[in-house]
Amino acid sequence: QVLLVESGGGSVQAGGSLRLSCAGSGRTFSMYAMGWFRQAPGKEREFVAAIGWNNASTYYADSVKGRFSISRDNAENMIYLQMNSLKPEDTAVYYCAARDYIVVKFTGNDYKYWGQGTQVTVSS
Repeated sequence: QVLLVESGGGSVQAGGSLRLSCAGSGRTFSMYAMGWFRQAPGKEREFVAAIGWNNASTYYADSVKGRFSISRDNAENMIYLQMNSLKPEDTAVYYCAARDYIVVKFTGNDYKYWGQGTQVTVSS
């Protein structure tokens, strides 16, 4: 059974930082694109960041560029999302996702495996 499990969410004041982790099991994700998405209450799920298989290719939504950083540890089957300078509008449930292909995509429908999500709440 393929599982993605997120951790590291929580509550923080504006300007603070959090680091999300996503542990994969059931298969090796090292050769596949992975990403982070988020969904705020009453809003559609949106792309946050994605990473290619070798850490060299990273992509970010304009809203988080310069504040968030995605990385991966293929040996541990993990990906991370370092979130700095958090804003109240970053409040959402954050989901880790994995594709079945090496090519990075930015739409949720292109990802096959999903975690259960972790809540991030940023207060002003």
